[in-house]
Amino acid sequence: MKPPLSRLVLFLSLCLPLGGVPLAAQPRDGGRGAMGEAAVSLEGVLEWDRLEMSVRVILDLAGTGIRLPAGRGRAEALLADAFPALIEPALLGVQVDSSSTIEDMIHRGELSLQDLDAFSALSRRVPPVLTPDLGSLWARYTLNLAGLGSAFIRHTRPRTAVPPLIPVPAREYTGIIIIADERLPVHGQSTAARLEPCLFPKVWDSDMNLVFDRNMIDPAVGKERGLVRYVSRDRITRATPTALDEDLEALVGDDPLRIIARGIFGLVPTDPIIHREDALIIQANESNLGLLRAGRVVLVVDRGLLRRDIP
Repeated sequence: MKPPLSRLVLFLSLCLPLGGVPLAAQPRDGGRGAMGEAAVSLEGVLEWDRLEMSVRVILDLAGTGIRLPAGRGRAEALLADAFPALIEPALLGVQVDSSSTIEDMIHRGELSLQDLDAFSALSRRVPPVLTPDLGSLWARYTLNLAGLGSAFIRHTRPRTAVPPLIPVPAREYTGIIIIADERLPVHGQSTAARLEPCLFPKVWDSDMNLVFDRNMIDPAVGKERGLVRYVSRDRITRATPTALDEDLEALVGDDPLRIIARGIFGLVPTDPIIHREDALIIQANESNLGLLRAGRVVLVVDRGLLRRDIP
């Protein structure tokens, strides 16, 4: 793999305060020769269950030489200017599917750094605030990863799934829940692993026929809310008539088809494998196939894999 794509060093080298002190890498040890931390930093979390990346960009005012209140406007401008370069490494590491990250997509020419900048510009921002000690200024940014994934949904109409050759009786369901939160055998390997979230998982049956992928969803739905909803098991075992959270019931209805995954697949194990008989329940009923097109699919994964700290 090629080295990470980052413009942070270039950005920081250009962001010089009025007094000529570099924005980044000023020693915090009083100039004892150790490399100091950057005066602008980023921290946050990627939440697959919310399909969001939420981060704080923090500016160390002392490290920049900016004095308040006169320098407030300049400090806020530095935060805004730093954000695209700071968030870039986290975006590059987002898993698109079982074989590719955003960085891989850029190396293959399927996405550009300009596309990442445009996506970053769509983030929701909380106006900058000072820390209680007045030593730092920070702003919070939230990015909807469905918007990032929308760049890879290029079809104009969903691909039609091929119905089974032999008709199979199958009643209608209101949604599909695939439970894959335990260690499962990895197809083609003598090992087991846990299903990992990504933007575009595929669903396979036990004969390794494709059941669901990004080309089967209504493109408008996929661009708005993503391909699937990731949740932890407690979200489907509530003390309610349907055992579902209220917002989850709004997605998959009050009578979803619950499927236990039989295995997982992929270079990165992102794709659940379901039994052939479960796949036929979906494929033999046009209404159930419509659930795929409508994106009414939930993947239950291990709670610990739903959140990833940034950086």
